[in-house]
Amino acid sequence: MSQFAAAAGAASSGLSAGDTAWLLAATALVLLMTPGLALFYGGMVRTKSVLNMLMMSFAAIAVAGVVWLLVGWSPAFSKDLGGYGLIGGFGQVAMHGITPASLTGHVPTLLYAAFEMTFAVLTAALISGAIADRAKFGAWLVFVAVWTALVYVPIAHWVWGPGGWITAHLHALDFAGGTVVEVNSGASGLALALVLGPRLGFRKEAMRPHNLPLVLMGAGLLWFGWFGFNGGSAFAANGLASAALMNTQAAACTGLLGWLAVERRRDGHATTLGAASGAVAGMVAITPSCGSVSVLGSLVIGLVAGVLCSYAVSWKFRLGYDDSLDVVGVHLVAGIAGTVLIGLFATDTMTGGARGLLYGGGLGQLWRQLVAVAAVGAYAFVLSYGIGKAIDRFMGFRAHRDHELSGLDLAVHAESAYDHGVVHGVAGGGTSAPLRNRSEVHTP
Repeated sequence: MSQFAAAAGAASSGLSAGDTAWLLAATALVLLMTPGLALFYGGMVRTKSVLNMLMMSFAAIAVAGVVWLLVGWSPAFSKDLGGYGLIGGFGQVAMHGITPASLTGHVPTLLYAAFEMTFAVLTAALISGAIADRAKFGAWLVFVAVWTALVYVPIAHWVWGPGGWITAHLHALDFAGGTVVEVNSGASGLALALVLGPRLGFRKEAMRPHNLPLVLMGAGLLWFGWFGFNGGSAFAANGLASAALMNTQAAACTGLLGWLAVERRRDGHATTLGAASGAVAGMVAITPSCGSVSVLGSLVIGLVAGVLCSYAVSWKFRLGYDDSLDVVGVHLVAGIAGTVLIGLFATDTMTGGARGLLYGGGLGQLWRQLVAVAAVGAYAFVLSYGIGKAIDRFMGFRAHRDHELSGLDLAVHAESAYDHGVVHGVAGGGTSAPLRNRSEVHTP
């Protein structure tokens, strides 16, 4: 089941006050996730660029929000053009023709569009973690605007729009955004990290998180908001929303425990950063599958994600790409895992029909999930790389070397997060001390 299927499946005979109230709350919860992400990311960078990291998320709310309202909503969620499942119509550009009385299912269409807007905003903000500490702020704003229109909108239509090919023709399942949000942001983040190149000192300096309490606060807000992210995707105050919420909690718990178990075995200690990262990994993985699997399936999916991502975050050191805050290691990897594992754990009591391999459904659903992941990942990577390269050529995407060394907060925003820019006696939040273990390098 997809978001659109959940919304369209509701009878359209009239407004439901209960469903509308729940979606109003869920929309606010999902919007809160972006400030939560800002704190989560902000705590993981060094003191000299924490405000810039926060601003990248907050600015994404404004830029992606405006683009969504003007040119995003209509092609993403209007009736498909041409029957190919690639893009919707443009009749509702700038929300044209939508009134307070307009309904989608039994909720106002304006509310439905606002809920979907928060997903576009968060997905754009997630990408910023891959290029932390080294991107021009103006270039980032241009990227968010172009990327939202050319990358996010088409993918949202493929998966959630009426007639979108991934749902309507391929029949892959993505309840709340494993492909649209997680694989999309992870592949896009990898593309931008390659365009900008590694940070100065990458693999030579220990670029430790400067404020772990801030990271945990951000993770807590993400955890809180994720109940609206997944539960709200049922578009009704019903049993499906309750199941999605419960599955989200289950996967977050096992994701956290799985990551800590790996840390304890590998490094000899369980860290607060690992706890935050594991919970996020579990919730990323359950996002596509929370409306398709049982609680037992959720526990397994979260555990797999926590363990897998705890190893995946080190790939950047071996392969040489600098994904600063591990958007690839967590969001791409867990997003792929959660989407593909639907092909194993989907149960017809949740989907209303489709079953995974372990529930007697054969390999059919598994290959559908694999095709969906491959298509979204390839499209997001290629388009994001092209957009990033174009911006870099015409206005420059990488911050000036001197600004990167001194910190983007003062150079770009003329502000400092802390008096004297000193935390625990480390000026600028940097250090040239050698790495002792993986836990000393920030991981989202």
